[in-house]
Amino acid sequence: MQLDFFRQLTARLRAAIQPPAAVSTAAKGDAADLEETARALLRGLGCAALAAKVRVRWNGRMRSTAGTAYAGKSLINLNPRLREFGDSEVDRTLRHELAHLLAHHRAGRRRIAPHGREWQQACRDLGLTDEKRCHDLPLPRRQVQARHFYRCPGCATVLRRVRPLRAKSACLACCRQHRGGRYAEQFRFVKIPAPAA
Repeated sequence: MQLDFFRQLTARLRAAIQPPAAVSTAAKGDAADLEETARALLRGLGCAALAAKVRVRWNGRMRSTAGTAYAGKSLINLNPRLREFGDSEVDRTLRHELAHLLAHHRAGRRRIAPHGREWQQACRDLGLTDEKRCHDLPLPRRQVQARHFYRCPGCATVLRRVRPLRAKSACLACCRQHRGGRYAEQFRFVKIPAPAA
């Protein structure tokens, strides 16, 4: 029984230290092939339950984002323009987004930071040693003007938002300083008119 454990552990370690190009993707990056690549990586790390659920899709609506991961749906969306940068970039982005799913899967119901310790460990397990939070690909960037402004009644910090706040939101700095990080109604952001430019 111990021998089986060590064989499985050795197989997982070999899969984890493979370079990103070790699991190949199709020349054109077919979504089904990418999905199978993701499943193989997850099975190699002993996450068969997540491997059975993971889905990979190309999303033609993406412009500046290379990829997104939705842990609740076990879904990875990739920007089709990644193909222009070669198979290695498609594979790296797939692993980056897969690390998000893996980190959330391992954390269970516990909340984790999007690019925190758990994600960084998942990146290393998937063969990405120095993965950055954001890509540096020459994808078009769009500047969107903030149209919604809020002020903290405690410290007068102005919060600029593209979209309006939908839920009760308070100034984190004031809540940390005065309430130990717990929500405090007295520091709830108040909507203000747009400041003069």
